[in-house]
Amino acid sequence: MKQAGIYVNDIFCGILTEDEEGFHFVYGKDYLARPGAVPVSPTMPLQEQAYEKEIMFPVFDGLIPEGWLLDIASSSWKIDPRDRMSLLIACCKDCIGNISVKPLSHE
Repeated sequence: MKQAGIYVNDIFCGILTEDEEGFHFVYGKDYLARPGAVPVSPTMPLQEQAYEKEIMFPVFDGLIPEGWLLDIASSSWKIDPRDRMSLLIACCKDCIGNISVKPLSHE
């Protein structure tokens, strides 16, 4: 299982998880209670229930580099280009736009 913290405008908003069943995203309770909280995507409005999908959610998949930049990232970090979650965690800590992704510490 792989997990990452998702941030909107540098504010923690939820957790993205990949497991054997697919991908799951859940907004944090503190974020949902925050005045002015915005969703990560219009297709994923703020809600307490988890979003579930067999493949990576488009809003997060779109953050991953493409083309020659994907080739460089994949070879530099030795990540299979089909391992979307590992690429997301490795490449998307400081993206253009308001979403960023950080690995969760399991200590």
